[in-house]
Amino acid sequence: MIMNTSHILLQAADQPSPWGSQLFLLGGLLLIMYFFMIRPQMKRSKEAKKFRENIQKGDKVVTIGGLHGRVLEIEDTTVLVSIETGKVRIEKSALSASAQASEQDVAQRAK
Repeated sequence: MIMNTSHILLQAADQPSPWGSQLFLLGGLLLIMYFFMIRPQMKRSKEAKKFRENIQKGDKVVTIGGLHGRVLEIEDTTVLVSIETGKVRIEKSALSASAQASEQDVAQRAK
């Protein structure tokens, strides 16, 4: 009995370009970074800018260094703040938008 053996040649299927999947992953990573890191930071900076633009005389403020006081005078880039030991002129950029001085903090430090 004669066996007929046939040879089968296998060819690899066409593979998609590896650049497509790498670009997809890179795009996804950038999108995740934007929504979790960049966008919230931009939102916080806009809120801080709005806070600094809307400061008025008599507002209670806290500096980024932790000084609590009350606004006495406002200029273009600086603010005169009354604290326990006197008056201090502070840059508007040094005012903390996230911390609000309470009435108790200001009154306690003014004594």
